[in-house]
Amino acid sequence: MADAKAPGIEIRNLYKIFGPNGADMVEKVKGGMSKTELNEKFNHVLGLDDINISMPGGKIQVVMGLSGSGKSTLIRHINRLIDPTAGEVLYGEDDICKMSPTELRAFRRHKTAMVFQKFALLPHRTVMKNTVYGLEIQGVKAKEAEERAARWIARVGLEGFEDYYPNQLSGGMQQRVGLARALTNDADILLMDEAFSALDPLIRMDMQTVLLDLQEELHKTIVFITHDLDEALRLGDRIAILRDGAVVQQGTGQEIVLRPADEYISNFVKEVNRGRVILVDTVMDKERKLEGGLTVPSGILLEEAARSFADTGESKANVVDGSGAPIGVLTVQDTITAMVTPATH
Repeated sequence: MADAKAPGIEIRNLYKIFGPNGADMVEKVKGGMSKTELNEKFNHVLGLDDINISMPGGKIQVVMGLSGSGKSTLIRHINRLIDPTAGEVLYGEDDICKMSPTELRAFRRHKTAMVFQKFALLPHRTVMKNTVYGLEIQGVKAKEAEERAARWIARVGLEGFEDYYPNQLSGGMQQRVGLARALTNDADILLMDEAFSALDPLIRMDMQTVLLDLQEELHKTIVFITHDLDEALRLGDRIAILRDGAVVQQGTGQEIVLRPADEYISNFVKEVNRGRVILVDTVMDKERKLEGGLTVPSGILLEEAARSFADTGESKANVVDGSGAPIGVLTVQDTITAMVTPATH
């Protein structure tokens, strides 16, 4: 269960237009001017176009899109590395866009931590010294900082590597250091900008598992940027897909795969392994119940149910709730059909 007290991030009517007269251009964009037109006629670049996203507290919000879609621009508004042209970024009751320089420094130091695609480790510092860097800036005493860092170094699987330098580590190990550094700060918000994109596929999967395992315990408010739909579907409690600076669709992974908003999203999701996205509850017949036989729990993925069918040789199963009461029937045929039939918008 997520911590009910963890504040979410509310992004409202957010615009970013790059150029000397960005504020003057907002009305033109609101009036329907496209990104291409704005660039050709006024030499301004539309970075974000009326973004509205409710990012749930204590959950993983994925923002995905192709290169140039605005996803990295968006994440940099959350810790205000980029100032918006218009709009609000709310964390609880606080509008990050209106914070004074002193408030913003405190927010960045204590409330947010960032994990970068290129690791961003300091090459002259050891694993331990990289990990304590944020605490040093906060003014935490060295002994306490190293004790806290040692815990997270161990949690990300790097115990014994405290005195190594970044150039002595593999890419996957370097990214573990980056994650340990972010977690050592004990920030409420974890911002991850293409954090695993530079890693080899197997190491990338491994790092996704590390993140999911840690999140099971920590319930941070995580904003994760990626261009990879499989990664988005594996990690995201909620997903927002951007194109040309605007949100094209947002929802759960299952909602996006089952009901793509347009052809652009359909093309994204058509190669997805649907068995790893769709829940048995979506496919089951809620009007039926079986006497005895195979049972599968509510809330599992079709892929897991298919494995149960294969292992037992059964062709039907009762789907049961947490108390073991049947709430519907799932068949092999319905499972296979749902796994192989692509959705259309």
